[in-house]
Amino acid sequence: MTQVPEPQPTDSSATPTRSADAVVVRGVDKTFDTRSGQVQALTAIGLTVSAGEFVSLIGPSGCGKSTLMRLIADLDQPTAGSVTVFGKTASRARLDQDYGIAFQQAGLLPWRTVAANVGLPLELHGATSRDRNARIEELLDMVGLSDFADRYPDQLSGGMQQRVAIARSLAEKPDLLLMDEPFGALDEMTRERMQTELLRICAETGAAVVFVTHSIPEAVYLSDRVVVMSPRPGRIQQIVPMALTRDPEHAEALREDRAFFDGVTAVREALHTGSPVPTGARGVENR
Repeated sequence: MTQVPEPQPTDSSATPTRSADAVVVRGVDKTFDTRSGQVQALTAIGLTVSAGEFVSLIGPSGCGKSTLMRLIADLDQPTAGSVTVFGKTASRARLDQDYGIAFQQAGLLPWRTVAANVGLPLELHGATSRDRNARIEELLDMVGLSDFADRYPDQLSGGMQQRVAIARSLAEKPDLLLMDEPFGALDEMTRERMQTELLRICAETGAAVVFVTHSIPEAVYLSDRVVVMSPRPGRIQQIVPMALTRDPEHAEALREDRAFFDGVTAVREALHTGSPVPTGARGVENR
């Protein structure tokens, strides 16, 4: 049988289209050289994230969740395999600013105001003062911080700082957000409020999201699919589709939905299973 070759990533700088998959990871391995020898962090990773889709990565500490995120963001390179973002190489997508990034620490510059922190990416890329100010105003309104534009980071709570970081990650209107445990340092009540805020922002922007978390309820609440990774060397053990209907206007009620509890159970079972559940098993998709 004749094999049809897979399409190769391009270095085109064309604007990403929502018809293209946001992220495609094919056959990715990642090995690190250490003093005690080589460490296989990831092996045979294959994953597609559609435009506008919210996908969470979850698994035990050291399973390679953050490593995979770094490969997508072009902060590191795979040992084998390929990563494309909207059909481009990861490096081209980074240069074209096709995605925004938010980490566990907000990473705000303490000597800049909230408005100046949000506008930093626009400033670095030469936006006019008029365009920059209009975009900053729009973003601060989106994250509910319009009244704090002239404050400094040390005058804000942890949750407010994270909202500033999310606003900054959206500054250049990316079609993809990469988020590595952005709420991990927050107290539970603030964390739940931020999750609801993120659902609303995603509904407004239509951005795809790849989200790293250690929290099963958080992954279930936010995601269209939850990718469960195995202990090192990290593999995709199962992909669990979620059945929640997410309406930002009634987001709080999702945590009382039967589908939410079913999702938590399905992800917990996947995390505690040593091998993939056969295709067709209840609530679990294998890829």
